Amino acid sequence: MRRSVDSVDRPQAGRRQFTHVEGNIKTLANFQPPATDAEIRASAVQFVRKLSGCTHPSRANEAAFQRAVDKVTLAAHDLLLDLVTTAPPRDRLTEAAKARARSAARFQRPV
Repeated sequence: MRRSVDSVDRPQAGRRQFTHVEGNIKTLANFQPPATDAEIRASAVQFVRKLSGCTHPSRANEAAFQRAVDKVTLAAHDLLLDLVTTAPPRDRLTEAAKARARSAARFQRPV
């Protein structure tokens, strides 16, 4: 059964509101060495958590949650294999240093 957009936008009585999901989904494309299966799956878990609004599904929803993670993992794997770019591959350490510098500037902390 599909819900209308209106029912998704309105909070329902007795339902928890979306809570913070830890971490951000990281870019995995065009890195050398390529993203590992574990990194792709971790990204899929974060994506499904974001969509579902929960970090740990109930027992009743666990099977559906895991099926969704498996499907998103496969889709992400296929996407990463099919992407074509002319840009040189990025280095993980360089990108991590850039992210730390952006965070320090954003929160005004020394690097």
